[in-house]
Amino acid sequence: MNFTKLLKNVFAITTLFLFSNSLFSQKIAPKKRITEPDHTITSKIMEKEYQLYISFPKSYSTNDTISYPVLYVLDGHFSYHLFKGVQNLLTTDKAIEEVIIVGIREGHDFNSWFINRAYDFTPSKDTVWERDREKRYNLPKGSLTTGGAAEFLESIKTEIVPFIEKNYKTNNDRGITGWAFGGLFTAYSFINSDGYFTRFGINTSTLWWNNNEILNQAILRFSNNKTWDIPPTKVFMSVGTLDELSMIPAMLKFSSHLKNRTYKNIDFESQIFDKETHASTLPTSLSKTLAVLYGTK
Repeated sequence: MNFTKLLKNVFAITTLFLFSNSLFSQKIAPKKRITEPDHTITSKIMEKEYQLYISFPKSYSTNDTISYPVLYVLDGHFSYHLFKGVQNLLTTDKAIEEVIIVGIREGHDFNSWFINRAYDFTPSKDTVWERDREKRYNLPKGSLTTGGAAEFLESIKTEIVPFIEKNYKTNNDRGITGWAFGGLFTAYSFINSDGYFTRFGINTSTLWWNNNEILNQAILRFSNNKTWDIPPTKVFMSVGTLDELSMIPAMLKFSSHLKNRTYKNIDFESQIFDKETHASTLPTSLSKTLAVLYGTK
């Protein structure tokens, strides 16, 4: 190889290197996206904070007297954003009523979220489950405690909902929805309903909690009461075929007892989503939850 050809090769390689380096240097690092909550509520009952994320109908205005129903969404740090996106699509198609969605967030990171929801969403204490999950998720010993559903429901009814209704144009049409433990809490709220909530989205509900406690309470209520003195109520319930083995039989048992009672004031619908896991049932169930609870078509 002569000197001139060598120089040409060196030049070509250097140019390619510089060009490639330039391409790499021009890459833009992804921005850290943080969605700030609309409000932070300090609960005296629970002795902790909850972040609230709010989505409004497109027609919402402070210049008129129109009021709106509200759907309260548990596990708000991820469920709210999914609900908001689905809501925008369905309202564009006029497939659902105009509704305010309020996401309730428990905690600021995985540990605080897991610890908070374990207490808030469960109706009774289960120390065996607490110690098992502490080991499984490497949580500090004694950090998990359960059985706070009654307190949390009281906090929602006397602290969170009154704050929303004081500051925004709402009516008394309230709904609540949750997934997994959130579904358990929603089922608990339904069974202990006094008409405060009239729309319930019970998705992938862990009805197995504490030896089927809530499932057994539900069956007892349905069996012993031919009528149920609550306002007209809508209930949607779902589970995935690839969820835990106990989930489908529990939902079917809950569903069959409720349907057999044929309460005239309760519209009930359920669905088993094919090939959906415990996690994937969450996004899958969102549009169906909104369509059943707030559908116009």
